[in-house]
Amino acid sequence: MKIISSGPLAGRKARIALALAALVAVGVFLFSGSAPQPAALPDKAAAKPALTVSLTTPQSEEWPQVLAANGNVVAWQEAVIGPEISNYRITEVLAQVGDKVKKGQVLARIASDTVASELAEAKASVAELTASAGEAKSNAERARELKAQGFYSSQLFAQYQTAEHTAAARLAAARARAQAAEVKMSKTVVLASDDGVISARAAAVGSLTQSGQELFRLIRGGRLEWRAEVPSVGLARVKVGGVARLSNPNGDPVVGRVRAVAPSVDPQTRNGLVYVDLPVSDALRAGMFARGEFELGRSPALTVPQTTVVLREGFAYVFRLENRDGEVGRVAQSKIVVGRRLGERLEVVSGLAAQAQIVESGAGFLADGDAVKIVAGSQAQ
Repeated sequence: MKIISSGPLAGRKARIALALAALVAVGVFLFSGSAPQPAALPDKAAAKPALTVSLTTPQSEEWPQVLAANGNVVAWQEAVIGPEISNYRITEVLAQVGDKVKKGQVLARIASDTVASELAEAKASVAELTASAGEAKSNAERARELKAQGFYSSQLFAQYQTAEHTAAARLAAARARAQAAEVKMSKTVVLASDDGVISARAAAVGSLTQSGQELFRLIRGGRLEWRAEVPSVGLARVKVGGVARLSNPNGDPVVGRVRAVAPSVDPQTRNGLVYVDLPVSDALRAGMFARGEFELGRSPALTVPQTTVVLREGFAYVFRLENRDGEVGRVAQSKIVVGRRLGERLEVVSGLAAQAQIVESGAGFLADGDAVKIVAGSQAQ
């Protein structure tokens, strides 16, 4: 006898069977490959350039080897000009500080009326003694003739000769006094002892002159020199006639020549003086402090523009091109050691190959690994 089930239990079994059948159908469909495939993932987007740059390569050049030094700019020779007569009043001052003067040029005048009267008196004395000497000479010649004829004794003749010699001596003394008065008269004008520039003036109208008094100070020829203090270890490398370079207050370079090297060094500082002749320049002044360097020779140097070097955390870096794809490349930060500097270029001592391609400008805005766009005309190929 067949039993047919009905009710809630029969419905539940039917639902379960339908669910199992649906799962089996889905599995068959997936394995059969008829299901739609998922879309492929897009490639990673290319990195956007951080900056547009130009590239350059290091250059090999012959650069001078230098020795740095400090020192003062002083007058080559400074002459002190003073009066040569004392207790006379200054009546006129004709030179001021900074004036360029010629040898023999009048710098000041001293009252000359008293000296002029002394000169006139000396000349009058010369005229008087000239007449007396002429008379004494005539008397002596006449006495010589009369003695030869036997009219004068030897004693009387000797007296005339003595009078002649005395008159001649007095005349010579008077002429010497007149000459001294003329020299004194010439000293009533203060003259420049050489071509040069007046660096100091103490003369004032109305003041009395004194022996040893300084009226003017003159830089001979307007020439200045740099007295550089060089450490003893480098003093032997500086040669007479060598080139020295320093900067004036305007930043302009000044080129001088080594005139002399001191034969000794200061036992306290262990520095020796090097005397450098400087060209005439309105920007240089005696008493200035100056930094400079001596050119000791030349040596090869690998150099880069100053704009390529970035200073970070006390170190120097350049950004080197690692790879390039068309106009886009990627740069790497490279640490370098810099040496000498000449104008707008720096020497690279180590850390950079001669054939490297580096960012020429704008490196300060880059980071290691940045992508950059390379402008047309760049040296990198």
